[in-house]
Amino acid sequence: MKLVMAIINNDDSQTVSNQLTKAGYHVTKMATTGGFLMSGNSTFITGVEDDHVDAIIDIIRNSSKRRKQTAPMNFASGPNTLGSYPLEVTVGGATIFVDNVERYERV
Repeated sequence: MKLVMAIINNDDSQTVSNQLTKAGYHVTKMATTGGFLMSGNSTFITGVEDDHVDAIIDIIRNSSKRRKQTAPMNFASGPNTLGSYPLEVTVGGATIFVDNVERYERV
């Protein structure tokens, strides 16, 4: 058995959730915040048999898209002075972790 954790941009969260549910997977969704852009994400967690991992990753891959976004980058421009400039970054897609499950119980 495997534990799949996927961090998804909020813009794709509903699509990912709908597609995983439609395919028969039960997932837990948590609201999370990314550290770099401080923007909203959703983290999905599910436990599945080993032979279902690739199917889940395919669903997530096809349901979450990368996109460009401009974010303000702050910098110190002098003593007690902050400046900022726009920086184009790629957001979206998914970060997926797959881990072995040593024990699983449903009580």
